[in-house]
Amino acid sequence: MRKILKNGIRTAALVALVVPNIASAQLFLVDPDFKRGPIDGSDPLVGLPIPGATPAEYRAHMLWNLRAGLNVAALQCQFSPYLRAVDNYNGILAHHSKELAEAYTLVNGYFKRVHGAKPGQKAFDDYTTITYNNFSTMQAQYGFCQTASAIAKEALARPKSELHLLASSRMRELRNSLVPAYDRIGVYNPYTVRAAALPSLDPKCWDKKNRLAKKCRTQIFG
Repeated sequence: MRKILKNGIRTAALVALVVPNIASAQLFLVDPDFKRGPIDGSDPLVGLPIPGATPAEYRAHMLWNLRAGLNVAALQCQFSPYLRAVDNYNGILAHHSKELAEAYTLVNGYFKRVHGAKPGQKAFDDYTTITYNNFSTMQAQYGFCQTASAIAKEALARPKSELHLLASSRMRELRNSLVPAYDRIGVYNPYTVRAAALPSLDPKCWDKKNRLAKKCRTQIFG
């Protein structure tokens, strides 16, 4: 029994040594790569098309889509207290209230300018509803929640009037997180493959204090 326990400890220690870039968040052992990159408000990836919008309206459109995504995350991601989805979203509304109010006015004004006052209000309401629905996900919930959580934490650290800069730098990543992703521990990883091929439980690889011998470290890490 003691030998089995020691072997288990050694295995856990070896895994900790050979798996790189362990994520600090709890939802994945290794963070999925959802491909960040700057994006313009006119890019179709941002959300529903708003043809003929001005640069200011496109910027507001992107910011409004970011807010909608974080709002959906606040509703869907409460399964993990660590993410603080609701608290962080409420904090964003308070901290960036002026910029968000300006974005609301601009996007709402776009629809009224294009469609007229009453039809424009309905078009804006439909736009908002569809935008929310486009962020709702079940199959990709973990990846979306982890990404939205990271963005929300960064949003709280951003100075007032700079939330649109965060939207332009991370909206692509937020949209990409709506595609299901799986922990990379389940796919090919050359570090773990090399470790699995070694006689890692060979008593000669461990000293009396259960530390991995230098010669075995060299075999693993080169």
